[in-house]
Amino acid sequence: MSVATREITPTLGYGATLLLAALWVIPFVWMLVAAFNPQTYGGAAMASLLPSYVPTLNNFAEAWASADFPRYTLNTAIISLGTLAVQIVTITLAGYAFARIEFPGRTFVFYLFLLQLMLAPVALIIPNLVTIASLGLYDTLLGVMAPYFASAFGTFLMRQAFKAIPRELEDAALIDGASIWQRIGYIYLPLAKPSLIAFSIISLTSHWNEFLWPLMVINSPDLRPLTVGLATFTRGAEGAQAWGVIAAGTLMVSAPLLIAFALFQRSFVNSFVSSGIK
Repeated sequence: MSVATREITPTLGYGATLLLAALWVIPFVWMLVAAFNPQTYGGAAMASLLPSYVPTLNNFAEAWASADFPRYTLNTAIISLGTLAVQIVTITLAGYAFARIEFPGRTFVFYLFLLQLMLAPVALIIPNLVTIASLGLYDTLLGVMAPYFASAFGTFLMRQAFKAIPRELEDAALIDGASIWQRIGYIYLPLAKPSLIAFSIISLTSHWNEFLWPLMVINSPDLRPLTVGLATFTRGAEGAQAWGVIAAGTLMVSAPLLIAFALFQRSFVNSFVSSGIK
């Protein structure tokens, strides 16, 4: 490779990165402009990408009064955090079993377990819905959470993390009389912390943003998560072409994740790098 080629290649890479970043940022900038635009109707918000107006919070006040966002946020937090709490238990125990416990057909069962990753989530909606209804969990937050209590991806991630931990550490703890729960809690989990954090980020983000499954399970307005509540709110605001109000509501829904990422960006990146997730 010539010197000129070596100099051009990074430039092209940086240019492509900036182009992709611009494509992602432009809709977000438009949302910010529309959310703070005092002219919220018609095409005024779209025409004000370089605003000369005084920003206002009226759109946020109207959006807050038009929908029960505190209730939606609480429901979403219960779903996301409740699902993650159960997942941490299930993926830890399953990961340990596949990594350290010898039993007949362990490899076959593990690969059979991973087949879940090959199934499109949409294909599981009807079977899951029938199961949830038969258990009496339809139109409940528990019904939204239940299908995700076990995670094939999380089990795979924790298995790989546990297999990378030297077995001598567990043998030493076993000699000292540590139980299996103590070995998992004091040896495996602390050393697998980066993988656990990486999975937690993925789980919280996916369940915070999930729309289709809660839409199928939840009928009661007071049990709607943010995504379903925002969709209902947006349909009403679109009738009046209140683009600024819609943008304000969308910004309020996405703000928690954006703030969390801004505050813990370094921890996010380090956890993915340490766990080997690409």
